[in-house]
Amino acid sequence: MYQPRTYRHWVKDEGLVSFKVTVKETDLYLRARRNLEQQALRAILKYRTALENYIYNHPTFLTTLEPLSVVKDAPAMVKEMAEAAQRVGVGPMAAVAGAIAERVGRDLMKLSPEVIVENGGDIFMKTLNKSTVGVYAGDSPFTGKIALEVEPEETPLGICTSSGTVGHSMSYGSADAVIVLSSSAALADAAATAIGNMIQEAGDIPKGIEFAQNIEGLKGVLIIKGDKLGMWGEVKISDLDKGERFTDKGTINYEWAIGNSKC
Repeated sequence: MYQPRTYRHWVKDEGLVSFKVTVKETDLYLRARRNLEQQALRAILKYRTALENYIYNHPTFLTTLEPLSVVKDAPAMVKEMAEAAQRVGVGPMAAVAGAIAERVGRDLMKLSPEVIVENGGDIFMKTLNKSTVGVYAGDSPFTGKIALEVEPEETPLGICTSSGTVGHSMSYGSADAVIVLSSSAALADAAATAIGNMIQEAGDIPKGIEFAQNIEGLKGVLIIKGDKLGMWGEVKISDLDKGERFTDKGTINYEWAIGNSKC
């Protein structure tokens, strides 16, 4: 069932033009200094065509839920997806949304100094100013209450989300949100899936954080299950109501996080 993507308006920025481009399953919401809709469309078609041609000749790439080696002359994005999946133990298509977002975003960076590409909850961003990214975690009380803070020097950055309770993406877990930060959006996407698969209840959050700590290339992770939140790494979140920052690592509950002045 289609769910309106209201979270698309939760990235706060200044002076950027918004536009949307859709090709089959690829549904991008983009922001840049000017409308680059046609350039984004060409980029999507370029990368989708390369991926679809590879899948046509190697159909297991589309269906496997396990890491898979690819042929030597596979397209660069296909190799990137396979490598990311190998590092976290999932199928390569777990990295597709992040990979496409980043590839399109990097193409547009040649035309705009600031670019934000959102692809089904997975984000690639390059900004020149501080940005906030609202956290959408379904029915969790943290939804709409906290936001990630991203400094311009931290970008280009991939911010990818997996959920077992929101959206149509496959997950074996039941986390309300697993948000992963990495300079590689493909890796962030694959890792979010892998970590999300581990979270059945709030007590699993420390296990997910420990797994993330052992993945080279990750900058940080935020895991939400119900009224519990865990975080690790270069993650800064703020209380949207109070404008205060949370930087503690570990697991905290909603009442404590929102009720106290600072973490």
